[in-house]
Amino acid sequence: MLENKDFLLLNVHIPYEGEIQDTDLFVPYNEIEQNLSQFPKDKGAKIIIYCRSGSMSAIAAKTLVKLGFTNVWNLEGRVVEWEKQSCELIHEPK
Repeated sequence: MLENKDFLLLNVHIPYEGEIQDTDLFVPYNEIEQNLSQFPKDKGAKIIIYCRSGSMSAIAAKTLVKLGFTNVWNLEGRVVEWEKQSCELIHEPK
Protein backbone atom coordinates (compact mmCIF):
# COMPACT_ATOMS: atom_id res chain seq x y z
CA MET A 1 0.00 0.00 0.00
CA LEU A 2 2.88 2.37 0.73
CA GLU A 3 4.20 1.95 -2.82
CA ASN A 4 0.95 3.33 -4.27
CA LYS A 5 0.06 5.59 -1.36
CA ASP A 6 -3.34 7.22 -1.76
CA PHE A 7 -4.14 7.90 1.89
CA LEU A 8 -3.16 9.94 4.92
CA LEU A 9 -1.05 7.84 7.30
CA LEU A 10 -1.58 9.05 10.85
CA ASN A 11 0.41 8.17 13.98
CA VAL A 12 -1.57 8.85 17.18
CA HIS A 13 0.59 7.09 19.78
CA ILE A 14 1.74 9.06 22.83
CA PRO A 15 4.36 9.42 23.91
CA TYR A 16 6.03 9.52 20.50
CA GLU A 17 8.06 6.32 20.05
CA GLY A 18 8.81 6.43 16.34
CA GLU A 19 6.81 6.07 13.17
CA ILE A 20 6.31 4.00 10.06
CA GLN A 21 8.06 5.35 6.96
CA ASP A 22 5.88 7.74 4.93
CA THR A 23 3.78 8.76 7.93
CA ASP A 24 2.10 12.04 7.00
CA LEU A 25 0.96 13.28 10.36
CA PHE A 26 1.52 12.83 14.07
CA VAL A 27 -1.41 13.92 16.23
CA PRO A 28 -1.87 12.50 19.74
CA TYR A 29 -5.03 10.37 19.88
CA ASN A 30 -6.57 12.65 22.51
CA GLU A 31 -5.94 15.86 20.51
CA ILE A 32 -7.70 14.99 17.25
CA GLU A 33 -10.47 17.58 17.63
CA GLN A 34 -8.02 20.36 18.47
CA ASN A 35 -6.01 19.60 15.29
CA LEU A 36 -8.73 19.24 12.66
CA SER A 37 -7.09 21.89 10.50
CA GLN A 38 -4.31 19.37 9.75
CA PHE A 39 -6.75 16.80 8.34
CA PRO A 40 -8.10 16.67 4.78
CA LYS A 41 -11.02 18.98 4.05
CA ASP A 42 -12.62 16.09 2.16
CA LYS A 43 -14.29 13.99 4.86
CA GLY A 44 -14.26 11.03 2.46
CA ALA A 45 -10.46 11.02 2.15
CA LYS A 46 -8.85 7.73 3.20
CA ILE A 47 -7.13 7.93 6.59
CA ILE A 48 -5.15 5.04 8.05
CA ILE A 49 -4.43 5.37 11.76
CA TYR A 50 -1.91 3.52 13.89
CA CYS A 51 -0.43 3.43 17.37
CA ARG A 52 1.68 0.92 19.24
CA SER A 53 -0.94 -1.66 20.24
CA GLY A 54 -4.28 -0.46 18.88
CA SER A 55 -6.12 1.14 21.78
CA MET A 56 -5.17 4.75 21.03
CA SER A 57 -5.80 4.36 17.30
CA ALA A 58 -9.24 2.87 18.02
CA ILE A 59 -10.15 5.95 20.08
CA ALA A 60 -8.79 8.27 17.37
CA ALA A 61 -10.76 6.41 14.67
CA LYS A 62 -14.00 6.70 16.65
CA THR A 63 -13.35 10.42 17.15
CA LEU A 64 -12.79 11.00 13.43
CA VAL A 65 -15.93 9.06 12.52
CA LYS A 66 -17.89 11.07 15.09
CA LEU A 67 -16.57 14.22 13.38
CA GLY A 68 -17.92 13.05 10.02
CA PHE A 69 -14.96 11.30 8.39
CA THR A 70 -16.21 8.30 6.43
CA ASN A 71 -13.10 6.45 5.20
CA VAL A 72 -11.16 5.78 8.42
CA TRP A 73 -9.08 2.61 8.90
CA ASN A 74 -7.19 1.25 11.89
CA LEU A 75 -3.90 -0.35 10.76
CA GLU A 76 -4.02 -4.08 11.40
CA GLY A 77 -1.16 -5.30 13.60
CA ARG A 78 -0.11 -1.79 14.59
CA VAL A 79 3.53 -0.93 15.31
CA VAL A 80 4.01 -4.10 17.38
CA GLU A 81 3.42 -6.26 14.30
CA TRP A 82 5.43 -3.89 12.09
CA GLU A 83 8.46 -4.46 14.32
CA LYS A 84 7.88 -8.26 14.48
CA GLN A 85 8.19 -8.29 10.70
CA SER A 86 11.62 -6.60 11.09
CA CYS A 87 10.36 -3.40 9.51
CA GLU A 88 12.15 -0.29 10.59
CA LEU A 89 10.66 2.58 12.58
CA ILE A 90 11.83 6.12 12.02
CA HIS A 91 12.58 8.04 15.21
CA GLU A 92 12.15 11.67 14.24
CA PRO A 93 9.64 13.58 16.33
CA LYS A 94 7.32 15.70 14.21
